[in-house]
Amino acid sequence: MNLSLNEIEATAKKAARGAGHTWGIAEEAAKATRWLCSRGIDGCGNLARLLTADDVETGSSLTLETDTLRSKDGSLCPLIAGACIADRAEVFGSDGWHLQNVVSPILLVPFAAQIATRAGQSVALSASNFSAVTDGKTLTLSGVWKEHANRITLQTTNETGETSKVCTRANPDKRDWETLQSLAHRTYAPATEASRLKGAGAGMTDND
Repeated sequence: MNLSLNEIEATAKKAARGAGHTWGIAEEAAKATRWLCSRGIDGCGNLARLLTADDVETGSSLTLETDTLRSKDGSLCPLIAGACIADRAEVFGSDGWHLQNVVSPILLVPFAAQIATRAGQSVALSASNFSAVTDGKTLTLSGVWKEHANRITLQTTNETGETSKVCTRANPDKRDWETLQSLAHRTYAPATEASRLKGAGAGMTDND
C-alpha cells in the first residue's frame, strides 16, 4: 500500500477516536503518526498495536508526581503522556521527565520533537535498550525498540539528530491499515431513514 500522509493522518485521527480517546488526543495521535511516517518509521503499525492493546488506559488515570508520570490502571499510553509533557514544555527542566510502564514507546518521539521545537534545544528519549535524539526536525534512533518500556527518561541534550529525508508518502502494512480503518469506522453514524431522506439520491421518490 502506498498512501499520502494526509490519508494517514485523517484515518489515524478517526481510529484513535474510535478506540475510545477524546478528539483532542485523537488529533495528537494523528499528528504523531504522520510525523513518524514522514521519517520512514512505521507509525501506522505502532498506532494500530497501541489502539488494540488490552491493558492501555484511554481515560484520565495518568498521575503526575513531581517529574514522574505513571498510570493508575494498566500501561501508560504514550499519546496521553506525550500530550501531557508537550503541554508542559515551558517547564521542561534539565532533569526532564520520567515515565513508568510505557507501551508503544516510539509514539513518544513526535512529542519529544514538539518539546525540542518549543525549547529550541534537542531532546533525548532514553530507555534501557533504546534511545532517540531529535531537535524537532532531525532524528537519530538507536538500539532495539520494543513494545514496552519499564522506564523512559526525556531530557534536553547538546546532541543533535542526524539529518533525515522527510517522506511525503508511506507504505503501511495492509493488516495494520485495515485495523485502523475498522476502528475509524466506529466514528461513523449509522444511517437512519431520516438521514437517507436528507442525503443524496431520490429518497422515497422513484424517479427512474
